[in-house]
Amino acid sequence: MPQHQIVSREQWIAARKALLAHEKELTQVRERLADERRALPWVKVDKNYVFDGPDGKVTLGDLFRGRPQLVVQHVMFAPDWDAACKSCSFWADGYERMVPHLAARDTSMAAVSLAPSAKLEAFKTRMGWTFDWVSSGGNDFNRDYGVTFSSDEIATGQPMYNFGTTPIYGPELPGISVFYRNEAGEIFHTYSCFARGLDMMNAAYQYLDLTPLGRHEEGLPYPMDWVRLRDQYEPQATKAACCHG
Repeated sequence: MPQHQIVSREQWIAARKALLAHEKELTQVRERLADERRALPWVKVDKNYVFDGPDGKVTLGDLFRGRPQLVVQHVMFAPDWDAACKSCSFWADGYERMVPHLAARDTSMAAVSLAPSAKLEAFKTRMGWTFDWVSSGGNDFNRDYGVTFSSDEIATGQPMYNFGTTPIYGPELPGISVFYRNEAGEIFHTYSCFARGLDMMNAAYQYLDLTPLGRHEEGLPYPMDWVRLRDQYEPQATKAACCHG
């Protein structure tokens, strides 16, 4: 922690009000961005995606649970892994209790991963999660929405992730996709975000950004090296699952 200037309460209020002006600017920019996001054109989903759930086969339409909007969290969990990515789990801990609030605004939420449903359910039980989580191991959903890549694609070194702006750093990568379903049952893809675009959905990070130390991830092998599965922070716990497989 660098040495900080110590001032009177009055001086602090003056400095805080100057920062408040910048915060209000950011709020206004964020609201304009949200308007632009909602104004994006849509793409009709023509594929009939069928997933494996704990009670059998479910379609993409089923995941809406009768509501017009669906947010899909692409959780990194390869078929040969024993646990989900610790970083994706960090996000999942945050949205676990949001599901009823989203439902109150006509929005359903579900997680989708490549791992078989039995593994998803076992890990879901371990973490105490209740959100819908289905396996896309039998379809092209992950590939079509930009979060799963082949070894050949990785070998090219081309930036194919995040709409072709970011190099692929693994076969499984995180993302969020949003869909709308009209009264006729037609489904449209309205939005996706990846990489740092996911940052705003992590409430813990937003709280850390309020603190003097911030995220204090400088000097780590990679920024989220410190993150563990929620039940692995105790000193005697086993090593956390690696989000890089």
